[in-house]
Amino acid sequence: MYFVALTKSNVNPALVFEYLFQKIRVLKAYLGEEFDENSMRNNMTLIYELMDETMDFGYPQNCAVDVLRLYINLGNVKPQDEPEPEQLTKQITGAIDWRREGIRYKKNEVYIDVLESVNLLISSSGSVLRNEVTGRVQMNTKLTGMPECKFGLNDKLVIEKESSAARKKTLVNINDCTFHRCVRLGKFDADRTITFIPPDGEFELMRYRVNDNVNRPFKLFPAVQEEGQTKCSINLKMVAEFSEKLFATHVVVKIPVPKNTSKTKIKNSFGRAKYEPEQNAIVWRIKRFPGKAECMLSADLELVRTVRPKAWERPPINVEFQVPMFTASGVHVRFLRVFDKSGYHTNRWVRYITKAGGYQIRI
Repeated sequence: MYFVALTKSNVNPALVFEYLFQKIRVLKAYLGEEFDENSMRNNMTLIYELMDETMDFGYPQNCAVDVLRLYINLGNVKPQDEPEPEQLTKQITGAIDWRREGIRYKKNEVYIDVLESVNLLISSSGSVLRNEVTGRVQMNTKLTGMPECKFGLNDKLVIEKESSAARKKTLVNINDCTFHRCVRLGKFDADRTITFIPPDGEFELMRYRVNDNVNRPFKLFPAVQEEGQTKCSINLKMVAEFSEKLFATHVVVKIPVPKNTSKTKIKNSFGRAKYEPEQNAIVWRIKRFPGKAECMLSADLELVRTVRPKAWERPPINVEFQVPMFTASGVHVRFLRVFDKSGYHTNRWVRYITKAGGYQIRI
């Protein structure tokens, strides 16, 4: 099923794509995550209502599910407490359509997750071809009223403007920031401060990219030696570069082998290593990898002779992992301040997780 947008004039294509993505998100909220052509046909009245509210005279309008469900109650979305007509009008026409008024919590809490993916590509000679981190800040807010939040990271451009004592801390050049629409972009452009009135519940505050001074969680040192057409030996040393106080989980190393491999003899210091013919690779799984630890794997391969010998292409080694409470970019949360008229106390919880994106080492 395809979603297509038609336009009479030359418009910003990013606007069209963003509207289509928002439209799909709204339909998933009403028709379910796995909606299909039949569910679209059976809910044409609902579709027309959603089209009428999300676009007006060709201009995208209200695409916030929380606000749409206040007055469009068909489909799977359950309406919340019925608002007063005056409040409903404010939310439809007001600037802050991602949060409704009158929210109350006994405990005011904010959960912050900094999630990073490391993308690494190293050549067979050991030179770094690609080394970058893509990250996102995920938040779950349980706050009373309409609070204003101020969020700070160890951004180099911000800290350099502050006192010299702050300059001793780790500074990070954060590039390509994209924000949730609740963030006031004018203030960010002026002084790089992230100020916003948060939506209620879970949302993605921002995405970013870091190219400089990336800390590699793991270093791998492979050595491959082909002995004629019938034998091959592989040796791999893997070193954890993060602190010994931390550990990595769900570590999976996929070491490619020739397609005509018939027999393997594998030795490894810890974890489990197994030859999996369907993947043409030795898969090394380690449940828990301590920081600053080293481990070794050696494998002797027996190859079947082929009628037409063909050189082995040597695909790269792929690594998967997850390191809690560690950021490869060095990004960390400096503060989160919550301002509200009542002045209530807010509990803040921060968690860091770094995982492998495309983590490859050529052999």
